Amino acid sequence: MTSIVQRTSWRAARLSLARYASSSTSASGRAYVPLDIDTNPEPLQDYQYAPPISHQYRAPYGWDDMQMRRNFGDPLPEHDELMSMWGPDLPPPGVKPRTALIHFLLAVAGFTGIFYTTKWVLTPEPHFIRRTYPYDGLATALGGLPENKARIEAESEE
Repeated sequence: MTSIVQRTSWRAARLSLARYASSSTSASGRAYVPLDIDTNPEPLQDYQYAPPISHQYRAPYGWDDMQMRRNFGDPLPEHDELMSMWGPDLPPPGVKPRTALIHFLLAVAGFTGIFYTTKWVLTPEPHFIRRTYPYDGLATALGGLPENKARIEAESEE
């Protein structure tokens, strides 16, 4: 578990470094960031920097602030808004994109199946006869457009 957290945190750190570093590009058009660049213009010597690990991976209990999963006086990571509980959701470890897509499609199929089952199987027929209108659905009697006809009275033999 910790190796997954470390890989995710290093990946997030590299992506944030690539985003906020200089805009020079290589021949492929991607941003080139030298690895030995000092991105902190004014380093604080005695500030304890927190590792860039998302708070979503922390245990849910045992914190002073249960919602943000922080204790009073904890150092903040450099990009706290991305690492907080309000940041982008991280996928659970071990879930591949193909598996996530299959789960999503199964959920959509399930909800659609429940909807159509309720609409076509569980909804009873009305206990009344629907009203019909004579004279071509009242289009000729009231001078309306043929596209806006009401239900047409069926020709019945009496």
